[in-house]
Amino acid sequence: MPLRRRLYLMRHGSVDYFEPDGRPIAPDNVPLNAKGRLQADAAGAVFKAAGVHFDRVVVSGLPRTVETAQRVLAAAQQEHEIEFEPDLREIRSGRLADIAPQDLEQTFTGVFAAGVDPQTIESRRFLGGESIGELLDRALPAFARLRAREDWDCLLLVLHGGVNRALLSWALSGQRNFFGAMEQTPACINVIDLANDHAIVRGINLAPTQWLQHGVRHTTMEELLAAFKGTRL
Repeated sequence: MPLRRRLYLMRHGSVDYFEPDGRPIAPDNVPLNAKGRLQADAAGAVFKAAGVHFDRVVVSGLPRTVETAQRVLAAAQQEHEIEFEPDLREIRSGRLADIAPQDLEQTFTGVFAAGVDPQTIESRRFLGGESIGELLDRALPAFARLRAREDWDCLLLVLHGGVNRALLSWALSGQRNFFGAMEQTPACINVIDLANDHAIVRGINLAPTQWLQHGVRHTTMEELLAAFKGTRL
């Protein structure tokens, strides 16, 4: 039987990108909100109940991934040094103030939309900032370095919605790709088995507080757009 290693790929818990008065918060500094902390705790409880033991824990280094991993480990009753991989940070946005009102919807939701031509997807930019191609250029080699390490059998990787899509797209297709329509709920768990450069995807977007996604019909980017429009009223 093939010997496969297990990767649990999580997205960080829920955050608020705007202050109550509408002022934006620098994306690199946002902490988890109250809902996000509960989501991370719930994920950790699931790992504990299943008897999952991590060998290594790696995050992007942004505070929201660090806090999520800390809470997951605490709830799972495990102690690990949390390692940082900066090349797996979230795709960088541009200045929201520079987006024209008539371009808001396409700019916010277009980059992760279904049915995008594979020939042009890499040129699409996230909120006027980094392109999908630039994200893949740094994230896929970083992921390859993690896969090449021989010091783990079960790895917890806590990252971001855009980066997770890039890694899952590689796992599903076996090559450089980007499937933007794979939604990543806050603190969701993706389950991937790895052997050499081959992957088996066992679960995508498993959210312990929203197993059936009941009551959820909007994407993360649609919710972010609604919040941003609210700041312009």
